[in-house]
Amino acid sequence: MSNITVKNKILPRVEDHSHIEIEFKLSLLDGTLVEETDKAEVFSFQIGDGQFLNKLDELLIGLELGTRAKFNLMPDQAFGKSDPSNFQDMSRAEFSKDLDLEEGSVVGFNTPAGEEVLGTVLKLTSEVVTVDFNHPLADKMLVFEATIMAIKD
Repeated sequence: MSNITVKNKILPRVEDHSHIEIEFKLSLLDGTLVEETDKAEVFSFQIGDGQFLNKLDELLIGLELGTRAKFNLMPDQAFGKSDPSNFQDMSRAEFSKDLDLEEGSVVGFNTPAGEEVLGTVLKLTSEVVTVDFNHPLADKMLVFEATIMAIKD
């Protein structure tokens, strides 16, 4: 663990494999909340373990215990840009008649491997439903705020 001395105190810093606890808030540039830790709770993880976006891990490295930081993330630093090959036209008959579909609806689909994948309805007609399988936050600028609450070895 690297340290910095401030007024005879040594403050631990986040390193590339540190186990840390943070309070965080992730929002869109317009302030719309995407996700945040609950009050008086922390998110605990190890840098590089894949629980967070790699870019967010990188931004935390070097921060000292107690630091509150705010970062603006471009789409390529967060969830990427939309890939047009992830837009799929599907037959309306593939959807349950009980499912109330409308543009903007998010629908869960099961893959052959049994995993659930979310898709957003872009367009629908009586015959065809166009579904966007890109991440819902693709193309979005995000604001990430975090406070380093604990750094463990």
